[in-house]
Amino acid sequence: MQPVLSVAEMRAVDEEAQRTEPISALVERAGTAVAAAALSMLGGAYGKRVAVVAGPGNNGNDGRVAARRLSERGARAVVLDARQPPPALGGADLVIDAAFGTGFRGDYRAPDPAGAPVLAVDVPTGLGADNGAAGEGAVAAAATVTFGALKPGLLLGAGPGHCGQVTVREIGLPLDAVEHTMALVEDADVAELVPPRRHDDHKWRSAVLVVAGSPGMYGAAAFVAHSAARAGAGMVRLGLPGADLAQLPAGEAVARPLPAREFGAAALEEIGRFGALVVGPGLGRSAPVTEAVRHLVSRAPLPTVLDADGLVALGGADEAAAVISARPGPTPVVLTPHAGEFAGLGGSDPAPDRIAAVRDLARRTGAIVLLKGSTTVVADPGGRVLLSTAGSSRLATAGTGDVLSGVLAAFIARGVPPFEAAALAAHVHGRAASLGRPEGLVAGDLPELVSDVLSAAASGRGRD
Repeated sequence: MQPVLSVAEMRAVDEEAQRTEPISALVERAGTAVAAAALSMLGGAYGKRVAVVAGPGNNGNDGRVAARRLSERGARAVVLDARQPPPALGGADLVIDAAFGTGFRGDYRAPDPAGAPVLAVDVPTGLGADNGAAGEGAVAAAATVTFGALKPGLLLGAGPGHCGQVTVREIGLPLDAVEHTMALVEDADVAELVPPRRHDDHKWRSAVLVVAGSPGMYGAAAFVAHSAARAGAGMVRLGLPGADLAQLPAGEAVARPLPAREFGAAALEEIGRFGALVVGPGLGRSAPVTEAVRHLVSRAPLPTVLDADGLVALGGADEAAAVISARPGPTPVVLTPHAGEFAGLGGSDPAPDRIAAVRDLARRTGAIVLLKGSTTVVADPGGRVLLSTAGSSRLATAGTGDVLSGVLAAFIARGVPPFEAAALAAHVHGRAASLGRPEGLVAGDLPELVSDVLSAAASGRGRD
């Protein structure tokens, strides 16, 4: 996983670095890294015109070093004062934004690059480094060189649209000297953290129980069950409240009817052999459903994933906390809301600071919280955060969240700790969508694509 550091954490890292070497050495390395990125974008330096918009601090000094390095290679580099920039920059082949760094506060109106690509230093000026909020005049870069580690704002909100291609450059910053609590999930983490099947495996070693669906709403339950199977669950038991035998869907899951009312007690009777439980999709939102969900969740002795109608049944954060705190032993709950469901639980929209909002809801409820989005944010009650940027608008269609719940439960049943399982599931879910149709991808396409992603990861670690 790739570390992601907040502004405060990076400030502490910078202070620690300066205990062992002068700031001028760090600036020289940073500026040299910027110059290298500029050379790559320009395709060479000789005769190229570069405008460097440099501020008064170290970010500006990085830009000045870059200008010097480019001039040494034959470029015509001009340094402009970021405090009084011209409204437009005509005739440049490249603009380097070194105006202000991660600590910038206030309004900034970037000069018009007049069609030239922009290379941002550390964070595009005007973009919130912690939350990705962009002011009206924030720099829109084609590429960003950031130092030491990613910053949250590069991944959240408007960040991806303002940063372009992000490159992390190591300049000797002692990241390990400061405790940091955020990381970005990468492809390699899937092979590393999702355990391979054992030679003596059997179906009950990774079994998932799904309590979902209702008469006329069996599609969501089927998506959960099918995706759990494709993500490696050896056995999927699908409990359908209110169903009769003639309505049970065919498939790999063993489907069984549950009572329409008090289905929570019925589900608990057969819960002992399972490694994970999913509750919610398609259950409906009646008072009996709310009562049954709370009964089941408060007594389930295994990790539990709550989605869709299951989240609604919990009510607000205080009610959810009461249900979760009643559970037997250290059995984690994972809540998987989209922004609207998050507002119902937490009382407000997660914007503008999604990381702070998710951390707060996790603390208040005592649950792991996965907030879906193009950048998915996962937090645990202790404040740890994992991010996944694999999502895309291809997933903006009905049923894809049900697929995510099934993948997540399968990973937990296979032995991945629930916090890491949530982030890995979001990552695999997004990667699966990227393999599908650019237009017209539907939830039913995803389980097989999830299997493809996991099979590729398994191949990468050298097993069949």
